[in-house]
Amino acid sequence: MPLTKLQFKPGINRETTSYSNEGGWFDCDKVRFRMGFPEKIGGWVKNSDSAFLGSCRALHPWVTLLGEKLIGVGTGLKYYINAGGAYKDITPLRILGNRPVSFATGFDTLNGAIVATDQSITLNSATGFPAGGGRILIGAEQITYVSIIGAVLNGCTRGVNGTTAANHSNSANVSCCTISVTDSAEHDALENDFVTFTGIASTGLGGLITGPVLNQEYQITHIFSETVFQIEARSAGTAISDITISGGLNQTFVFSNNSDSGTGAGSPKATYQINTGLDSAVPGTGWGAGVFGGIGTGGASNPPTTTGWGDPSSLTVDGSTLRIWSHDNFGEDLIINVRDEGIYYWDRSGGFTARAVALNTLSGSNSTPTVAKQILVSDKDRHIIAFGCDPEGSGAGVQDPLLIRFGSQESLTDWASTAINTAGDLRIGSGSEIICAVETRQQVLVFTDVSLHAMQFLGPPFTFGINTISENITVAGPLCAIAVNDSVFWMGQEEFYIYSGAVKKIPCTVKDYVFSDFNKQQIEKVVASNNSSFSEIWWFYPSANSEENNKYVVFNYEQNVWYYGSLSRTYWVDRGVDELPIAASADNYLYDQENGTDDGSSVPVSSISAYIESSQIDLGDGDKFLFLSKIIPDITFRDSTANSPTATFTLGVRNFPGGKYLQTDADAVSRTSSNPVEQFTTEIRTRLRGRSFNLKVESNDLRTTWRLGTPRVEVRPDGRR
Repeated sequence: MPLTKLQFKPGINRETTSYSNEGGWFDCDKVRFRMGFPEKIGGWVKNSDSAFLGSCRALHPWVTLLGEKLIGVGTGLKYYINAGGAYKDITPLRILGNRPVSFATGFDTLNGAIVATDQSITLNSATGFPAGGGRILIGAEQITYVSIIGAVLNGCTRGVNGTTAANHSNSANVSCCTISVTDSAEHDALENDFVTFTGIASTGLGGLITGPVLNQEYQITHIFSETVFQIEARSAGTAISDITISGGLNQTFVFSNNSDSGTGAGSPKATYQINTGLDSAVPGTGWGAGVFGGIGTGGASNPPTTTGWGDPSSLTVDGSTLRIWSHDNFGEDLIINVRDEGIYYWDRSGGFTARAVALNTLSGSNSTPTVAKQILVSDKDRHIIAFGCDPEGSGAGVQDPLLIRFGSQESLTDWASTAINTAGDLRIGSGSEIICAVETRQQVLVFTDVSLHAMQFLGPPFTFGINTISENITVAGPLCAIAVNDSVFWMGQEEFYIYSGAVKKIPCTVKDYVFSDFNKQQIEKVVASNNSSFSEIWWFYPSANSEENNKYVVFNYEQNVWYYGSLSRTYWVDRGVDELPIAASADNYLYDQENGTDDGSSVPVSSISAYIESSQIDLGDGDKFLFLSKIIPDITFRDSTANSPTATFTLGVRNFPGGKYLQTDADAVSRTSSNPVEQFTTEIRTRLRGRSFNLKVESNDLRTTWRLGTPRVEVRPDGRR
């Protein structure tokens, strides 16, 4: 019988039905197209065995004057410098260590025996136990509670932190590791903020909560009031960086004994880092925002107040937005901005123990902006530019979301516009706020929520000029645009765009597939990435049932085709400083992408499941049945390191476009020789009958990669009935 070549159009098309897309590909995962043919994507390995805290939304690699490779890592909780795989915390400070504080914790005994299922625990006295919840120890069992009424701990979760729920007798000791901290003034802290204590004498609270236990950095677990918050005591000498794991902090808790009745010997002081942000956006403050019957303010040892039905909420909006950083190099140093918050400077010469400091606190600072949506340093002319910042003069500190300011050329601190410098400002006249700015080789493109503008260096006396490019665009969020040479690609609201001299919508063959399965409440998490080795723009986005980026869509701008898949990445930077792209994952690790063939997120590594599936193929007008008797594979396993790499070929037949696959036949194609010529399974025999058929190629083996060629099938007409 004659053989028929299966030559499919490159790219995935989901804008039509599988049947009408005859001759094309319809579905895939972890597959790309190169020279028109599908192949499995590259694998990934951990850039470092160390994890960071919070979801990463910003990466910035650079090389110092001494050739040191560094990566700036901005998360919802911290800002780090990755140096040789170790994470150095340079998060700016908000309140320096001159604030006196005092401590309190509880220790008592059970008033009555309890069994392993009890969720309320009665003490003889709850004095010192934090009213807003805490962690206790009875015997070997750790227990958490959420509130106290009288001497009763309510909402108990039994056997936490790997311990086992058990029965306990009357008068058993109840120890507490939760510490109430009272500041001498308003702390302005948020839950999850970080604070460092110093000056506590060795005796600490008098028992097991010693000075070395308290004299370290802590994460705040609960806010009681404007002056009172709580922490959980942990073993002495355990730096936050040392106990950070993918799931957060791996702490060894220290519990009180009956001698822990003091407030902190010595001269306890607190140093606060800048407020943390959120890993996910909070969609408004209406119905469903916050906790029903939520806790209001209360004292350290008094029951907190609650809001009743119809009462106004005490929910604060502080820290309710997604934490997004921007950063750029000023020489080998770093300019850092928290979106809609402060601008900071990190001096490399100060070493990794030095933290970033507010830009306006530097010596000689003159009219320096204190708040912005984004910063960058223009490469051509060496100006620091702040977007959506506070104005010069009397309006300092009050953010103008459409204002652009730039400091004098080559200056960190000179921002006051005069006749003898190049500092100045511009204001965009359309839109409600600046969303992001992207630098190309020739200009800086500035996006508002409805328009696109080009900012160009003119030189004195105007320094910069700005022109409107389009007033009819949409933009998904601050991270959704990427520059490739002089072109800029971005995701909009259910559209994809390119600017290359003019704004154009990019025809997308998977547009409905992407935006019909999209969590629009977390749209600001969308991140655009360049994978220049393969001429690809990747957008990572959260699907409808996910709070975090778990899927991607790719535009190959060289072949003008689209494809997609599933992969959890919160940020990605192209190769350049490093030989491979680097990406941040939701598991709090950095990964070297396009490295090997496997998933390096686990030990041992796991395989990557990859597949591609064609649309349906029929004979003539589809009125005849066909009979498939064999397929002759055409595939290469080049670059695989497995002894016998395999890929599974599956043929399926249907009688109707919307019907089920009535019959399928699958078999593995294996490489049998790699030297001198690659050889693999010659043919797969089948016996399939239907009106149309399709092909699926997939693999799930370690150390395996593949590239599909032009398979052939033996197919013949088999009548009309």
